[in-house]
Amino acid sequence: MPTLKDIQRKISAVKKTQQITKAMNMVAASKLRGAQTAAERFRPYADKFREVLGSLASRVEPELHPFFQPRETVNAAAVLLLTADRGLCGSFNVNLAHRCQNLMNDLKARGAETLLIAAGRKGRDHFRRRQVNIIDEYRDVLNKPDMEQSRAMANQLANLYLTGEADEIYVVYTRFISLVKLEPTTMKLLPLSPEDLIGEEAEAGGAGEYLVEPSAEEVMIELLPSNIAVQIMSALLETACSEHAARMTAMDNATSNCKEMIENLTLIFNKARQAAITTELMDIVGGAEALRK
Repeated sequence: MPTLKDIQRKISAVKKTQQITKAMNMVAASKLRGAQTAAERFRPYADKFREVLGSLASRVEPELHPFFQPRETVNAAAVLLLTADRGLCGSFNVNLAHRCQNLMNDLKARGAETLLIAAGRKGRDHFRRRQVNIIDEYRDVLNKPDMEQSRAMANQLANLYLTGEADEIYVVYTRFISLVKLEPTTMKLLPLSPEDLIGEEAEAGGAGEYLVEPSAEEVMIELLPSNIAVQIMSALLETACSEHAARMTAMDNATSNCKEMIENLTLIFNKARQAAITTELMDIVGGAEALRK
């Protein structure tokens, strides 16, 4: 049975842990506000960009650009996995790894090899231990996502597709829906189809038609490579926002668990102290009784 000093030491250690988790919760909450603002500001741009491309895609032939031409056989597929560089965010990184593993299993069932690009240390470490072919990696991409990083990733993925090294391109990220709902998502970047770009809103007649110069074909050729960078940037912002939300929730749960542990340890301490006092009183009473006799 632990002594009173051992229980006091445990209570002190848990209190220190509670202070750390509470501080980390506050830091994650502060970062979440900035990341959520950035994601909300970028969404209208990404939506409008896709809407314009959808309008143009409905007026051009699919043979216009290689990005619209699917391969007859898929021998290899490149997968960009977006994870965090740090842990302590609950099941955030594990869910992304499982989502990516499911995609890789589907590709393997179709006879396709997976070329993995790990953006984030946690995803890289997870698949490196499982002997997965990681062709490239990025770090600190979720700290401050910017278009320069997105363009670098987009250029690498586009080159893999255009050179024939990869027949399909995917990105695995977490979509931020709410503070308590984070959805691991797989998005196919290449090859594109006009229907993918048009979307439900345009099909329902909700999107307007645009007048373009010099021609829809030339504008489409210029915008298609940028579309990949825009979609990756959107995925980066969504994943960064989701990481902070997951860490804030995990630290809040850890703080609550610390509080519960302190209450339980305090109860155990009080019981042990009462038992010690009772034992001492019994010894005193027994000694006094023995002296009297």
